[in-house]
Amino acid sequence: MSRAFTDSTPAAAGRVDLVGAGPGDPGLLTLDAAAALRDAEVLLHDRLIPEAILAMASPQAERCYVGKARSNHSLRQEELNALMIERAREGRYVVRLKGGDPYVFGRGGEEAAALAAAGIPVRVIPGISAAGGCAAFAGIPLTHRDHAHRCQFVTAHRRNGSTELDWEALAAPRQTVVIYMGLNPLAEICAGLVAAGAPATRPAAIIEHGTRPGQRVVAGTLGDLPGRTAALALESPSLLIVGDVVGERARLTGDASGAPAMDLGAVDGIHG
Repeated sequence: MSRAFTDSTPAAAGRVDLVGAGPGDPGLLTLDAAAALRDAEVLLHDRLIPEAILAMASPQAERCYVGKARSNHSLRQEELNALMIERAREGRYVVRLKGGDPYVFGRGGEEAAALAAAGIPVRVIPGISAAGGCAAFAGIPLTHRDHAHRCQFVTAHRRNGSTELDWEALAAPRQTVVIYMGLNPLAEICAGLVAAGAPATRPAAIIEHGTRPGQRVVAGTLGDLPGRTAALALESPSLLIVGDVVGERARLTGDASGAPAMDLGAVDGIHG
């Protein structure tokens, strides 16, 4: 049994783990997450979980796809909450498997609150966040004493579908800004930051399929990154990183071109 539950939890009691699967590389899965997958009786998984991770679950587990793509959700959040509660009330061990970390733009807080309100025991098994994992595999340190004294994580996609960001706060110097779901509004974000006072020369990079085979990293500046990516047909999941730390990538990986780097972990030997 996963160590997320104590020995005092009745064996027949329905319960739920909210499990972070990390950004995609199976090697970044935690030991507790692997144990939860092995023991799960019901597995509810997101769209971006690699098959190599899903294959770690028991073949006897009921597997349910509950993923969300842009403007295309397999289940509304309320329906997903109800499904978790229903399966747990059947006395089953439910694993809700999420990409990254459940509490970093993963709706884990909403799901945990719904389960707690229904009287369902719930625990969270953290995962390596997309920000931490993708930045590391791309050769970009999120903090650096010479460049960034703070790091902000924001999402470009709000509940109502709009891009509402605090441009002035994000344009401030000596910080790193990590923007989740920043691919589609990339040009809008770069223009908004420049309009708020960030120099057009501030380094920025977008990471497609971070930590996975075929990872691509496109580095540039706020002024030229939209143009650099225009013809590349980048796909989600993609992560946008803005700040002087992006400039360290050339020194750490030996790639100063800004051209797309394929599968950087293997090519540059950072994570062989």
